Amino acid sequence: MEKQQQMKDDVKLCIDSQKDELYSLSRDIWSRPELAGEETQAHDRLVRFFSQAHTWTVESHYKLQTAFRASWGPVGGREGEQALNVGFLCEYDALPDIGHACGHNLIAEVGAAAALGLKAALQNQTELPVPVKVTVLGTPAEEDIGGKIDLMKAGAFADIDLVFMAHPAQQDASFLPTIALDEVTVKYHGKASHASAYPWEGVNALDAAVLAYNNISVLRQQLKPEWRLHGIIKHGGVKPNIIPDFSELQFYLRTPLVKDLCILKEKAEACLRAAAVATGCKVEITYPCHEYYNILHNATLANLYENNGRSLGIEFPETPSKFAGSTDFGNVSFIVPGIHPFFYICTEALNHTKEYTEAAGSERAQLFTLRTAKALAMTAVDVVCCPDLLKQVREDFRLAKLKEEM
Repeated sequence: MEKQQQMKDDVKLCIDSQKDELYSLSRDIWSRPELAGEETQAHDRLVRFFSQAHTWTVESHYKLQTAFRASWGPVGGREGEQALNVGFLCEYDALPDIGHACGHNLIAEVGAAAALGLKAALQNQTELPVPVKVTVLGTPAEEDIGGKIDLMKAGAFADIDLVFMAHPAQQDASFLPTIALDEVTVKYHGKASHASAYPWEGVNALDAAVLAYNNISVLRQQLKPEWRLHGIIKHGGVKPNIIPDFSELQFYLRTPLVKDLCILKEKAEACLRAAAVATGCKVEITYPCHEYYNILHNATLANLYENNGRSLGIEFPETPSKFAGSTDFGNVSFIVPGIHPFFYICTEALNHTKEYTEAAGSERAQLFTLRTAKALAMTAVDVVCCPDLLKQVREDFRLAKLKEEM
C-alpha cells in the first residue's frame, strides 16, 4: 500500500508540474475549433505535445486522418509476460457555430494529463504484478461521425485492456447512464408544378415532410418516458410558387439500451412511410452514421474513481442528475472494460451553449480538469498494482455485457 500511495503521489506531482503546458494544449485546441473529421490542427498539436517528450512512440494519422496514437512502455513484470495496456482517450472535435460547447478540448487535456501521470507513476517501478504499457488514442469526430467506431473497426482497440476518459458536465459523477443513438435521414421525391396555375399536376414533397414531422410528433406521446425522437426539416423547397419536388428531414432516435433502438426505428419508419403514401411521394430512408451504444457500467472502476476523487476533494452527489446524451464511447465500452466519468468545470451553464464554450476555455476550469485527470490516473494505478482488482474489473465487464444481451 505504501508503494501504491507513492505512485499516486507521483501522479499528482507530475500533473501539477505540467499544468501550464496542459492548459496551453487545451487552450490551443479551444481557440481553433474544428468540426468532426476536420480536426487537423488539434491532431497536429497533440502529436507535437507527445513527440516533444521524446519518450513516447507517436503515430500521426493513425488509421483515420485526424486520429493519433502515442504509446510508452512496457515496464515492470516478468520478461516475456504479456503487457497490460492501459488506454486514455482524447476527443477534440467542436460543434458548428458555437465551438467547444461540449468541452472536448478539456477531454483532450484530461486524457493527455492522465497518461502523463500514470507514466510518471510507473517509470521507476520494476516490481509490478504484470508489465504495463500506456497508450493514448486521439479519437476524432465524436459529435457527428463516430470516430471511435471507425477506429474499433480498424483494430485500434485490439491490444488495449482498459480504457479511460472523462467528459465535462454540470456535476461530478463516476457514472451517468448515456443512451443509445441512431440517426435517420428521410428524403421525399415528388413532382414540381406551378403552385397557382397547375397545382393538380404536382406531387408535393413538402407536404410529405410536414406530415412525417407531425406523425413523429404524435408518436412521441406513445413512447416510453426515457425514449427520445427529435429532428428537423433540412430542405423544404425553393420558392413558394413551385410545388416542392424534394424535401429532406433528419431525426435522432435514442433509447436507454441499444437493443431497443430497433423497436423505435420500426415505429418511426411507419410514420415516415405513411407520409409518402398519403402524398403520393417516393421516400428514401437511410441511416448514414454509426449507431451509438449506451455505456456499460463498470462498478469496480467507478468505486475506485470515487475513492480517488474524494481524496482530491471531488464531491459526488448521492443522486446524480440524469443525462440524456449519447457518445461513441458506449461502443468502446462493449469491447473493452472502461470508465467515462463526468466532471464539473465551475459553471452552471449547460453543454452545447455559448456560455459553456466560454467556460471550457477559461482558466477557472483547470483546477477541476486536472483534478479529474489525477483521479483517472490514480484509478489506473490501483488496477495495475492489484491483480484481484483487475480480475473484478473484467468480471464486471463480463456481467454487464451479459445483462445487455438478456
